[in-house]
Amino acid sequence: MIKPALNRVGLALWATLITCLQGGSPVWTGTGLFAFTSLVASSAVAQSSLYGVSPLAGGTLEFYVNTPHWATLHYRVNAAAQQNVTMVQAAARNTYSLSGLGNGSTVEYRFTYWNGSYALETEWQTQVVGAPASSSSSAPASSSSSSAASSVCNIQATGVNAAQVTLVSGSWATLHYSVNSGGQLNVSMVQANGVNSYTIDNLSAGDLVSYRCTYLDTGLGYAVDTEFKHYTFVGASSSASSAASVSSSATSSSSPVSSASSSSSSVASSANSSVTLGNITPLFNSSTALESVLQYDRGDALVTRFSDRARDRHAKENHFQAYDHYLKFYWEQRTASVEIIDYVAKGGNKIRMEVKSEARLDDGQAENRWWYIGRNTLAEYCGNGVMNRVDDLNYWKEESWNCREGRQIQIGDKLEFEISQFLDKNAVIRGQDNYYGTTYLYIVGQGLVPWDVTDRNAFVGGLFKQRDSIPLPEYAQLGGGTTLHVQMTAEPDGHFQQMANNLNYGNGQPFVLGRRVHHTSFVDGTHDEHEDNGLFEEMIGKAGTRYINERCADCHERNGRAPVAGIGEALDRWVFRIGDANGNSHPLLGRVLQPKANGGAASEGEPSIAYWTETNGLRKPNYQFSGIQPETFSARLAPQLVGMGLLEAIPESAILAREDPDDLDGDGISGRANRVIDPVTGETRLGRFGYKAAAASLKHQIAAAFNTDMGVMTSVMPNPDCGANQINCGPSGSELSDTHLDNLVKYVALLGVRGQRDYDKPEVIRGKQVFSEIGCDSCHTPGFTTSSYAPFAELRNQPIQPYTDLLLHDLGPEMADSLGEGLATGSEWRTAPLWGVGVSACVTGGVTGLRGQAPAFGLDGQEVCTPKESYLHDGRARTLAEAILWHGGEGAGSRSRYNALNNNDKAALQAFLKSL
Repeated sequence: MIKPALNRVGLALWATLITCLQGGSPVWTGTGLFAFTSLVASSAVAQSSLYGVSPLAGGTLEFYVNTPHWATLHYRVNAAAQQNVTMVQAAARNTYSLSGLGNGSTVEYRFTYWNGSYALETEWQTQVVGAPASSSSSAPASSSSSSAASSVCNIQATGVNAAQVTLVSGSWATLHYSVNSGGQLNVSMVQANGVNSYTIDNLSAGDLVSYRCTYLDTGLGYAVDTEFKHYTFVGASSSASSAASVSSSATSSSSPVSSASSSSSSVASSANSSVTLGNITPLFNSSTALESVLQYDRGDALVTRFSDRARDRHAKENHFQAYDHYLKFYWEQRTASVEIIDYVAKGGNKIRMEVKSEARLDDGQAENRWWYIGRNTLAEYCGNGVMNRVDDLNYWKEESWNCREGRQIQIGDKLEFEISQFLDKNAVIRGQDNYYGTTYLYIVGQGLVPWDVTDRNAFVGGLFKQRDSIPLPEYAQLGGGTTLHVQMTAEPDGHFQQMANNLNYGNGQPFVLGRRVHHTSFVDGTHDEHEDNGLFEEMIGKAGTRYINERCADCHERNGRAPVAGIGEALDRWVFRIGDANGNSHPLLGRVLQPKANGGAASEGEPSIAYWTETNGLRKPNYQFSGIQPETFSARLAPQLVGMGLLEAIPESAILAREDPDDLDGDGISGRANRVIDPVTGETRLGRFGYKAAAASLKHQIAAAFNTDMGVMTSVMPNPDCGANQINCGPSGSELSDTHLDNLVKYVALLGVRGQRDYDKPEVIRGKQVFSEIGCDSCHTPGFTTSSYAPFAELRNQPIQPYTDLLLHDLGPEMADSLGEGLATGSEWRTAPLWGVGVSACVTGGVTGLRGQAPAFGLDGQEVCTPKESYLHDGRARTLAEAILWHGGEGAGSRSRYNALNNNDKAALQAFLKSL
C-alpha cells in the first residue's frame, strides 16, 4: 500500500487536510509532524487518483502527479545516480516521460509535490519496464527507510547538558533535529576521520530530542535520509539507558511518533497535556488558518522564503549610522520577497536566489552581493553582480562557486548576502539609487540565522574577513527565529523598530503598511518622520471626540517605553484607567481618562505628577488632575512593543501549568491567570497583554488602544469610551478599516527581538546563575515554545526566552494602586517580560548629535545615546536595582536574597539583565 509521508521541518498541523486527501485518520505525534493510519487502501487508488506511473510503448514510462501546483520527480535507473527533475504542469496535472528504457530495466522513483499549503514526499516505489504499473510500496534496499540507513545515525549523552549525534561516513552529513517539539534545526555535521558528528548543547534532563540524518552514501552515489528517532536526554551518567531508549522509539515511518506521554520536559509548553483550560477558549487551535511555511524540503532542494526591506547603508558600517532607520516613503515599493533554493542541501551543487520586488529595479544596479570578505571595506563581497532579470518584478541569481573559500559550495558554508533595491527612477515614483537591503546570513543546508561578528575592532584595510558574520548562539536568540542580528551600526535608538529576521515571504509590504499606520496622526494625517513623507489623507480627522494622543508612535516612540515626565508636565504618553469609588466605570469620565478633545467637547482633565515621595532611596509618584479627581485610578506609562506576537503565540496550557493561586507548593509564589472576555465573540480567554493582563490577543490590545488612546473606533471596539452620565462622546461605528487594523497587528506582531549581548562574558554567565539562585525565575520564566497553531509562520514552534510567565502576582501594598482590572486586584501585576530591558533606556532616551560624520572606518558616527531609565508600570524605578527593591509581596523573598548578595554577585546580576 502506498503511504505518502509528510516530510520534515516543523510543518504545522495539517492532519485534517491530509485526511481529506487520502481518506484516512491523522494521529498527532507531538513533534510537529504526523504519522498516518488508514491511508489509501490499495496502490491502484493512488495510481489513478493522485500520483503514479503509466507504462507506454517503446520502453517509455510516464510519471504523473495530479495537482495544479508544482511537482518534482526523483528517480534512479538500474541503481544508477539519482536524478531530480521538475515535472511539466498542464491542466492540473504534472507529467514527465522517461524514454529509451530497455525491457526489464528497474526504475526506482518518488515524488515531491506542493498541495497548496506545504510540500509532501511520497515513499520510494519500484517499476520494472515491461511490467504493469507497480503496486509495491516497499522502499528499495538503498532507500531512506532501509534498516541500514536507520542504524547509522546515533546519539548519546556526552555531558550533563550535551549529547552528540554521530554518523560513520566518508562524505558529508546533515543533522535535522528538534528539542521538545520546537522548530526543526538543520545543521552541517563535522567530518573527521570518517565520522560525522554534531553536539547538541544546553539540554536539560527530560528534554526530548527528535532527529534524523541526511548523508551522501558514497557507494550508492546519492543522498540518503535516515528515519526519525526520539531520544530522552538524562545526562552523561545515564547514557547507556538513554541510548537504549532510542532504538525502542524508532518507527517504521518517516514521521516521528509521540512520546509526550512518557517523557518529562523542561519546556513548559511540551509538558502540559494534563493541564485543563477550564472555561478558557484558546486563541489558536487546529482550525486556525495558517500562513504558509517559511522553509520546506522540496526533495531536490531546501527552500527558504522571506521578505526584505530597503535601507540606506550596510549593516557593519558603524561610521555612517544609516542602516536601522526607515527611508522616506518606505511603504512605497521598497520591500521584496525572496526565495532561496538550496540544491546543495539535497546533494546538488548550486544555490539559486529568486527575488520578487514591488517595482522595477535599475537594470544596471539590481545587485545581489554574496560571500562577505570584508577586506577593503566593511561591505565588501567577492560575489557581486547584477541579478538576471525575468521581468519588471522578478530577478534571479545562481551560483555553485564559493569565491570566499575558492571552491564549490558545501553544506555548512556561511553565505552572507545583501540584495540591493536600486529602484528605476524612470519607472518608479520617487525612485532613488541608494537602496540597499538587510544583511542576512544563510548557512548552506540549514537556513537563515541571526548573526554576530567575530570581532568589533577598528577596521584595517587589507585584512581578510574583518567583522565576519557568525551564527548567534541558539541560547542567545531570545526571540527564536525572529531574533535580530547584532547591531553594528551605532544606532542605539533603533533596537525596537526592526522587522523579524525570519519575516515571511510576502509579509514585507503589510509590515511597512502597518508601520505607516503606527506613525500617522489621526488628527491631520501627517507622518512623524521625514517632513516630506506627505499626508495619509484617509486618516485625517479620525481621532475621536476625546483622546489621549493623536498617533501610536507618540506614546510608543521608537516602539520603546515612554519616559517619565517632569513634575507638573502633562502625562500624555500614559494611560490612566479610572473608576468610581467601587471601581466601576466613572459616570462622568468612562473607563480611561482622555485629556484631549475635538469638536467642541470638553477635556476630561490633564493628569500630571504633583510630587515624588522618597523613602530609603526609593521614590513613588503622587498625581494631580486638572479636572475631575477620579475616586480610583491606575496610572501606566506606555510599554515597549517588541515580542508581543511571540507572547500571543504561547499556548494557554503552558501558561496555566505555572498557576499556583493557593501556593500549594509553599514557595511563596502564587501566580494566577487573568481571565477576560473576548470583545468580539464573548468567549472567556486567557489575559496576557497590558500591565494587568486584561487583553487576550494582540488585536484586542491594539483595538483597545485605538478606542481609548486615540478615540478611533474599529470593528473590534466600535463604541466610544463614555461614562453613564457623560455627553458628547461621539458616534459609534467602525472608522478604521479592518485592512489597516490587520496591517498594524502584523507590524507589531512581527517586530524582531534583539538577541542577548555579551552572552559569553563570565560576569553575564554568573549573573544568569544568580538570577535563578535568588528565585527571579519563579515569575520571570526564561523559556517557552510557541504554538504549532500560531497563524504567522514566523512565530510558530519557536523556542523563545521572554522571561515572563504572563501571570498575575501580588507585589505588595507599596506597588498597589486603587483600581483593579478584570480579576486582577490593585496590587497584582502581570510579570513583565525582560527581553529588551538592557537596551530600553537608549530607545526611550533617543540620541543626540549628527548622524554619521565619522572621519574613518572603525569609528562610530557622532550620534550618541542619551539614556532615560524608567522601569515598572509607572517608571518610578530609575535603575534596575531600584526595580528589584520595589518587589514586595510574592517578590519579597527574591528581594531579600538580592540584598544578601555580595557586591560582585549584584554586579553580575545587573550585567545579565543588561545583556537581555
